[in-house]
Amino acid sequence: MLGSLAAIAVILVGGFFALRDVATQEAERDTRERVLIEGKLIEAAGLEDGVLTGDPRALAKLDDLVQGQILGESVVRVKVWSQDGTILYSDEPRLIGQRFALGEEEAELFETGGSDAELSDLGEPENRYERAEGKLLEAHTAIRTPDKTQVLFEIYQRFSSINASATEIVKTLAPPVLAGLLVLLLFQAPLAWRLARNLQRGHEERERLLAGAIEASDRERRRIASDLHDGVVQDLAGVAFGLAPLAADARRRGNDEEARVIDDAVDTLRQGVRDMRTLLVEIHPPRLETAGLEPVLHDLLSPLRKAGIETHLSVEEEPAAKELVYRVAGEALRNVLAHAQASRVDVTVTPTTLTVADDGRGFDAAERASRAEDGHVGLSLLTDLVAQSGGQLAVRSVPGTGTTVTLELAP
Repeated sequence: MLGSLAAIAVILVGGFFALRDVATQEAERDTRERVLIEGKLIEAAGLEDGVLTGDPRALAKLDDLVQGQILGESVVRVKVWSQDGTILYSDEPRLIGQRFALGEEEAELFETGGSDAELSDLGEPENRYERAEGKLLEAHTAIRTPDKTQVLFEIYQRFSSINASATEIVKTLAPPVLAGLLVLLLFQAPLAWRLARNLQRGHEERERLLAGAIEASDRERRRIASDLHDGVVQDLAGVAFGLAPLAADARRRGNDEEARVIDDAVDTLRQGVRDMRTLLVEIHPPRLETAGLEPVLHDLLSPLRKAGIETHLSVEEEPAAKELVYRVAGEALRNVLAHAQASRVDVTVTPTTLTVADDGRGFDAAERASRAEDGHVGLSLLTDLVAQSGGQLAVRSVPGTGTTVTLELAP
């Protein structure tokens, strides 16, 4: 819509100047036609051969006609030139008899006839008495005295009258142009509104799909965690519990090798149970609502401690959005374990922020984009989830100096 308004503004401004230019050209054409008409009037009713010789009676007759029929609000000066550049007549008497060089266009009119119009150069000496009139347009045409001698008839017209004519033309043409643009805008407005509504609906649908996908993922996580806890974990724990008496019985019988093998199997099973329980915590934190955020985050750090990474956890005060904090922390810590090659990780929780900082190898934007192309989009999906909840998620990393993931929660 803004683009349409900008385009219409360009059309209006450009169209105004274009119309004004056309109107000015039309007004100049009218001026050329006017000098032809008035030249014919002078030739027929006021021009005598005596003008060529400066006869006072012939000049007075011509002056009466000029003063009564030619000069007025728009035409401020009239001159009649001989072919050699002498001013034979002017309503300004001080110019009569003076000689000036004719321009190429004026001289050419003696050969071609017709008329010509151009802006007056008021700096020329023959125009010194017109300077007080401001901007002028001068027009010329060749006419003949009764004995067929060619002279040049020239009028000086105020440019303001040209502008007035141009303005009238613009006023005439502007309403239909504006009406057409207004109709175009009225047709575009509903289209833009519908497009905006469709985009909004698409955005809302995308948010609903994202929320549904996350909820489905939660349900699936809970189901898998429940199945593992009630099935495999219990079975492994039961097998380990059942094998322990067998090891003791083997020792009583003096079969130390058999007891050692059974003890190794029991240790392996118990370690498997511990690993499964750690996996269950990663899949779904069953104690988040009951035990609180700090113990669950402590459990998330267990795989890192097992891998030899020094960890530090600080929970100043648990925020209200514990589930969101857990999700972001879990994803960040999984990335540390998988990619960072870090020796230390610090997790800090305040009522409004979560910060996960490591001293690993870090990464650049190109590496992150490459991971996204390979399907590693955990943080990207979380960014959408955080934005949907009104928060902000920032990942700052410099190769060689580690990575910091900061979650800003909505107030």
